[in-house]
Amino acid sequence: MNAPDLWSKACSHLKDVLNGDVYARWIEIIRPVGIHDGRFILNVDNDFCQTWLEDNYRSMIVDALRASGAPGDLTVHFSVLVADGPAAEPRAEPRPPASKKRHKATASVIASPLNPIFTFENFVTGPSNSFAHATALGVSQSPGRAYNPLFIYGQTGIGKTHLMQAVGHRILQSPPVSVCYVSSETLLNEYVEALKNRATMEFRNRYRSADVLLVDDIQFLAGKESLQEEFFHTFNALYDAHKQIIMTSDLPPRELKGLEPRLVSRFEWGLVTEIESPDFETRLAILRYKQSLTRVRLPDPLLTFIADNIKSNVRSLEGALTRAVSFSSLNQQQPLSLDLLRMLLKDQLSEERQKDITFDDIQRAVADFFDLRMTDMSSKRRPRSLSAPRQVAMFLCRKLTRSSLPEIANSFGKTHATVVHACKTIQDRLQVEPELRDSVRELTRKLGRDPVAFHL
Repeated sequence: MNAPDLWSKACSHLKDVLNGDVYARWIEIIRPVGIHDGRFILNVDNDFCQTWLEDNYRSMIVDALRASGAPGDLTVHFSVLVADGPAAEPRAEPRPPASKKRHKATASVIASPLNPIFTFENFVTGPSNSFAHATALGVSQSPGRAYNPLFIYGQTGIGKTHLMQAVGHRILQSPPVSVCYVSSETLLNEYVEALKNRATMEFRNRYRSADVLLVDDIQFLAGKESLQEEFFHTFNALYDAHKQIIMTSDLPPRELKGLEPRLVSRFEWGLVTEIESPDFETRLAILRYKQSLTRVRLPDPLLTFIADNIKSNVRSLEGALTRAVSFSSLNQQQPLSLDLLRMLLKDQLSEERQKDITFDDIQRAVADFFDLRMTDMSSKRRPRSLSAPRQVAMFLCRKLTRSSLPEIANSFGKTHATVVHACKTIQDRLQVEPELRDSVRELTRKLGRDPVAFHL
């Protein structure tokens, strides 16, 4: 079977899985090129489409191709259309929300396109992200005045970029305005090119003329002194002109190593807010919302199983759902059971189990290290010989697990505020007490984790 025929059959399967808008936005824009060395080559219009499809729909497309007669070992490779290539006819871009048209017409300084999916309407809120959501909404209603800068931090794949871009989309609904979204990696590459081509003034003007500057993964500025200097002056120019600045990072400003103190202090001028890992209820709500974008309906026990076992981040959660939905649509004669789902997700479930460290693991390791009893971890007694190790245990629970503050507090029989205070106390002590720092690093290694990876 040739590539166009195989792709046509696969698209018929995908139409049965995805709702019309999602199919038109992400699948209709794909053009089959051919099959070479066991790879099915698919062309898309730009890097943005390529990345989005690879991250979100690759496994579903592979399943559809195999169900259409493709060999079991066939892989999918996305490539960007080449201007002078045979497949480089004009194509419509993915259909965006209504705000995207204004965005393209008025926001000429945007460095990278905003993802049309990343809107407030598509953001599922829960206890882990409700405060960050509220502050982002406030910024979108009063850019440059409410919480400037806004600094959002949290682990990978839990919605930081989504929330930041949602602000951009909302602001673009009230033109004329320019929104500039860029990752730190892109910022670095552009700066290097500007230096090489003696075009630093053009580089500065691009970012300093924005009404809203969105910078993803600001932690990657660490150690890049020349770029930090440039960004320092860009930050000042925008801030003084009352332009909105939003940044994301995996850590709060004060824990970022290799950043100049003057930058760290400026990042804290506005509001620093965290997105935590979603709790079970929020994970289930996310799954139900994402399922509504498909034509397939999984029984609630299957959604509950996914929500209960895939905890690392939202991206992994969505990937598990995509796999389950794809299987159900392509095997309609064989209903997806819990046992089948467990087999289907066995690799993901194995990864999740490897990542998990329990509160008991941490409390037991700390109790053994400081020669205490396990009951001392939740004791109401407060002598320093008990309270200090208990604070270390709370700090490690915060650092080494994906659990929320209330969940950690509950495991110690303490309040949310107590855990916050304990984490701050230990973080401050680590900066000035080498002996404590060595102890925390040793405990981290005993728990099977690399202290460097957790910035300890």
